[in-house]
Amino acid sequence: MDYVKLINCMRCGMCLPACPTYKETFLETASPRGRVALIRKLQEGELDQSERLLEYLSLCLDCQACASACPCGVNAGELVAEFTCERKGGEGLSFMEDLILRRLVPHPDRLEASLVPMRLYQRTGLQKLVRKLGVMKLFPEPLERMEGLLPNLPARPLRQTIAEVTPARGEERGTVAFFLGCVMSLIFSEASRATVRLLSELGYRVVTPRNQVCCGAPNMLSGDLAGLKEAVRSNVAVFGGIEADFIVTDCGGCGAELKHYGHHLEGDPEAAAFSAKVRDISQVLALHQEELRAKLKPLPLTVTYHDPCHIAHCQGIRREPRDLLRLIPGLEYRELEAADACCGSAGTYNIAKPEMADRILARKIDTIRATGAELLATGNPGCLLQLKKGLAEQLPGVGIVHVTELLARSLDGAA
Repeated sequence: MDYVKLINCMRCGMCLPACPTYKETFLETASPRGRVALIRKLQEGELDQSERLLEYLSLCLDCQACASACPCGVNAGELVAEFTCERKGGEGLSFMEDLILRRLVPHPDRLEASLVPMRLYQRTGLQKLVRKLGVMKLFPEPLERMEGLLPNLPARPLRQTIAEVTPARGEERGTVAFFLGCVMSLIFSEASRATVRLLSELGYRVVTPRNQVCCGAPNMLSGDLAGLKEAVRSNVAVFGGIEADFIVTDCGGCGAELKHYGHHLEGDPEAAAFSAKVRDISQVLALHQEELRAKLKPLPLTVTYHDPCHIAHCQGIRREPRDLLRLIPGLEYRELEAADACCGSAGTYNIAKPEMADRILARKIDTIRATGAELLATGNPGCLLQLKKGLAEQLPGVGIVHVTELLARSLDGAA
């Protein structure tokens, strides 16, 4: 770990109002500057690594709101992640971590097969019965929460059905390579289908390679640096063979990770070139606003927007999604207070730290309620899962969609 990053923290406190866990606890150890101080003391040998200390550090959601607020550019989330990687490098992965991160996630076919039982669970009506009878309360809490987050799954993963090459509609203006995230393919396939359609409508030839693998974000979150670098090398090799203007993704988490490939393989020119081409879908669509506006039909809806941490804080993208929503005729856009505050998803945080995740989610739901909007738009699958569950339980009159789904509805004029 770079010691300079640790001593750059001035302890000014600018990060405190931005940190979700500090706002819920008002504990210094649950703040960004507190985490930086703990890691620094560890590095300087003034603290021993203990379970209590690891628990304090594990409260970090890695939302990187602190980095957006810090005048010195200190990123406490990244420092915690680097510390976790170093610790895991010394300890090694547990059996379950190895099973999931090395034997399941990097293999799309296995990952897709693992959801077949869940698809049958829904298709047979068993899920409705289990929820009606409250059977999941008999199981461990993490399993109950995972089941509660599960939305209706598509009949087949998008990776299995989408064309590897989708031609441009009308005159071709260029080629984009589409990075189809695991969760987007497995769960939110309609949103990614809409993404490809929008790109095609704007004149792009879209190439979606089936041999792409997970972006590596789960490995990074779990401190598996070796697995992360393996994912980076695989994807750089796959996409390196495509002559594309951009590498586009509609998954905020994937986009943030893909843009770091050059950092993960420092000194590798191919990884750096890959990262330089990565764009969130909103960035590409925003380049063609007038053309898109001409194609959109009215949607009489009141809509607000939640900034995913991986889009707003990690990639600095805030204006583009809002500009795109405002293109839709008849749509009334209402700004959300603290729109870039974390929703509590943070990868698997909402399962590992359920109490804190629920407190953060409740705060977000309150701000959504205050807008009076009938629809919430966002751009990251983790946020979609977390907010969909929260809205269903606390604000059932409000729906949630990916930004690209809403734009595709407008293309069809289907509110």
